Amino acid sequence: MAEHKHAQLIRRYFAACNAGDYDQLVSCFTPDAVHYFPAGLPEIPWRSADTIARKWVWCVEQLGSQWTIEKILVSHDSDEAVIEWTHWKRKLGTAVRGDEWYLFDEQTGLIKEIRAYYASPAQQDVEINELVDFDYVGRGYHLEPKAR
Repeated sequence: MAEHKHAQLIRRYFAACNAGDYDQLVSCFTPDAVHYFPAGLPEIPWRSADTIARKWVWCVEQLGSQWTIEKILVSHDSDEAVIEWTHWKRKLGTAVRGDEWYLFDEQTGLIKEIRAYYASPAQQDVEINELVDFDYVGRGYHLEPKAR
């Protein structure tokens, strides 16, 4: 069975990340794409294909970044996928693992949103650990636990 088009695009995106190839990176995204991250990075979220591409090229050049895809799951009934990855920062001798949720544009099939989640300790000084600047209310996420 042939690999799903969304999985193929994710693999192309990671190949472009690993190559530090700005043009290939931009070609994976809608122009207004957004990449959300947990707290701790400067200048987040990254808004626009140009910004996302420039930031990953910087990581490759300055941190020796390389990424591996561990798993990809593609939705059977929506333009979404989720992956598990490892980000190797070779110049720092460290790595971080995490997951990303992808939303794809219905018309173009390009990536329009990525939500990154890290396998790391929660921040103790915040009420809810969540992605910076992500519209949880507008997307219908729970803001408190369900009553018992």
